[in-house]
Amino acid sequence: MYKIGLGQDSHRFSNLKKDLILGGVKINNINGLEANSDGDVILHSICNALSSAIGGDSIGTWADEMCLKKEIKDSREYVKEIVKAVFQKKYKVNNLAISVEARKPYLKIEAIKEIKTNIAQLLAINIDQVGITFTSGEGLTAFGKGEGIQVLSIVSLISQ
Repeated sequence: MYKIGLGQDSHRFSNLKKDLILGGVKINNINGLEANSDGDVILHSICNALSSAIGGDSIGTWADEMCLKKEIKDSREYVKEIVKAVFQKKYKVNNLAISVEARKPYLKIEAIKEIKTNIAQLLAINIDQVGITFTSGEGLTAFGKGEGIQVLSIVSLISQ
């Protein structure tokens, strides 16, 4: 049996000195995103996709407690929590597609490969089961104008 989940997340760039983390990878030479956590918009979108696939709620309903009460800021820990829930429901990730809309940062292929590798490890899948695309959206939205980053993720789960 298959399940499909769609996730979205977006954050604006912070005015404060903060690292930009995407897919669990620190991106140099650009300021981070506004958030209580590390602001990893890619991992937040994946969490929402995984949660929706198993009939769950948005990331804030459970990650806010981890972030605000337990002071866990690393979004990789949020992914690990939702992956546990996916496995408990006897599913595993079949594949994941990620679409990033942002004017900046421009990522080289090496950084994209590192992001994909990190995500594959977190989801216990092969790197070729993770697809990621980037667009500026021709500058039509706030994300395409460089004010923040928006990510859409769709995940396919298969019963174990």
